[in-house]
Amino acid sequence: MSLPSDNVKKGTLRAPQRSLLKALGLSDADIARPFVGVASSWNRVVPGHIHLDRLTRRVEEGIRQAGGTPLVFHTIAICDGLAMGHPGMYASLPSREVVADSVELMARAHGFDALVLVASCDKIVPGMLMAAARLDLPAVVLTGGPMAAGSFQGEVVDLVSVFEGVAAVQAGRMSESELAELEAAACPGAGSCAGMFTANTMACITEALGLSLPGCACALAESREKEELAFQTGLAVMRLLQEDLRPSAILTPAALANACRVDLALGGSTNTALHLPAIAAEAGVDFGLEQFDRLSRTTPHLCAMSPAGPMRMEHLHAAGGVGAVLKRLEPLLDTEVRTVAGTLADYLPPRVPEVEFFGQPVIHPLERPLHAEGGIAVLTGSLAPDGAVVKQVAVAERMQRHTGPAVVFEREEEAVAAYQAGRLQEGQVVVVRYEGPAGGPGMREMLALTSLISGGPLDGKLALVTDGRFSGGTRGAAIGHVSPEAAAGGPLALVRDGDPIRIDIPARRLELMVPPEELARRREAWRPPAPRFPTGALARYAAQVGSAARGACLRPNPQREQGGES
Repeated sequence: MSLPSDNVKKGTLRAPQRSLLKALGLSDADIARPFVGVASSWNRVVPGHIHLDRLTRRVEEGIRQAGGTPLVFHTIAICDGLAMGHPGMYASLPSREVVADSVELMARAHGFDALVLVASCDKIVPGMLMAAARLDLPAVVLTGGPMAAGSFQGEVVDLVSVFEGVAAVQAGRMSESELAELEAAACPGAGSCAGMFTANTMACITEALGLSLPGCACALAESREKEELAFQTGLAVMRLLQEDLRPSAILTPAALANACRVDLALGGSTNTALHLPAIAAEAGVDFGLEQFDRLSRTTPHLCAMSPAGPMRMEHLHAAGGVGAVLKRLEPLLDTEVRTVAGTLADYLPPRVPEVEFFGQPVIHPLERPLHAEGGIAVLTGSLAPDGAVVKQVAVAERMQRHTGPAVVFEREEEAVAAYQAGRLQEGQVVVVRYEGPAGGPGMREMLALTSLISGGPLDGKLALVTDGRFSGGTRGAAIGHVSPEAAAGGPLALVRDGDPIRIDIPARRLELMVPPEELARRREAWRPPAPRFPTGALARYAAQVGSAARGACLRPNPQREQGGES
């Protein structure tokens, strides 16, 4: 069959291209074989990526053994932990689009016949998945694997423990020297942070979608198992190329529903409410907050994963990983969907091992769940007509229903300063606005703020509402993705200090208790704020990005949508 790489290497006219390929050290035999692009996010900046060069080499070995020619290239990769709590976080979500675009452009320019996507962390894995769906070349994803958990004073800890340790020091419950000891112990090596934060949630979703091999999500970053999976991934992509099995055959509505159920059962990151719709959009499938809400109501929460519980990825791995979660959920799933390794039924073990840590099962039985509903809830109401998202399993019982006065901030730093000055009080609803996809731009995560609250004396005693978003490590009554965002003139832009806000998570409601005629008066006086970044990549992103309710995807032609010239 004809392959895309034939356009690069076949015929007399392509002698110059073959000359360049030989400059890489390729032989005529290498050039004659299928070209497999290996996109790696390896770098020496991000702990989740520092080992990917080693895994990539094993992928190359597998591709060569199966008769292909691997061609390795790299994408950018931003560490949300390093970018957290300062202006660096503006760049995080926009980087997802850069990752997707860079993979697409490299593949199109060089005629790759298939792809292996080697990635870790929050925006890089979703960006790679978006590119796979967009290009629709045979593709397998190798997620880099979780970091081992740390140990501090006999307790299992991770990165979020350090964020919350900052609040403990400020509250006088931990000394500076203890924080330094915790800091040195919490992140013991390579890999994505050890809890069910966004990076590991996305790895689990990738496996549940059927785009990575069974066992990939939970195999630790620095394990021999992960290296073997890398080699097998190289073999697998060549089989997919022979079978002409493409992401369009895998990323079906049923597969997306399966992956969402796994996310909900694990109590995964709210960021998946952005990433799954964005991946679905690239695959031409309608999958938004409506589907999240519907599936959440019928998917039980089965795993007490950090930050909503004590379990880390190594505990989930010991209990059978994503395959065991799929097995528990089997009655709710379509197990006949296609994957990179057969059908989803082939990912299921014959049984779930009964493994316990911290005095409880790692994966609870379907009939005895931790919670009857899934980890994420979608709220609507007068404050969020198009929806808002909360990790309901990480919210204290007393805050599941709450009405309190708003205290309003125009950006995250103002709210952090107010906390440190002692101006935040029990019962308040802290509103942080103009942090949405366009208004931020980039929907900054607010782990610095939420960790101060969760790690201090206000834990479980106030709520936070924002058009920005939260780290997968966030816990508490933190409601994000409020849509429409404030910068688009959504109701969040009209809130004033003291306005009562009613939160009812069981009823899925978020209400601004202000009369419509008063809101109409405020709207007449409202003007959008000046952009924070008038030039550069973030200015372009702000001009093109769509609503968080639909995945914060870039609109294809924003000028035309706004009535301007294309």
